[in-house]
Amino acid sequence: MILEIRTYRLKPGTIDEFVRLMRQEAAPLLARFGIRVVAAGASLVREDGHEEAYLIRAFPSLAVRDEREEAFYGSDAWRDGPREAILSRIESYHTVVLETAEQSVDVLRPRRS
Repeated sequence: MILEIRTYRLKPGTIDEFVRLMRQEAAPLLARFGIRVVAAGASLVREDGHEEAYLIRAFPSLAVRDEREEAFYGSDAWRDGPREAILSRIESYHTVVLETAEQSVDVLRPRRS
């Protein structure tokens, strides 16, 4: 299993809308393209006072990751959908990709209150 962890440093005052967009618009769209969203949300702490968020996605392999991301990011559904609203709130981002067991992915799912 391939796990991708993406962190976002956001423009000031945009975190609430960014997280809403990620969870309510981007995540369902990613799922339509076969991209498994494990979790998305706001960081519990602010590094140096910055608003930060994360997106964790899982893929069966690197090849599948490349194929599905290319299809997603090249789609009209992304370009004409939440793309601009999401990108306009991002100051910078960083991505880490690692190999892990399926059980590790399941552990990362958010707790339900």
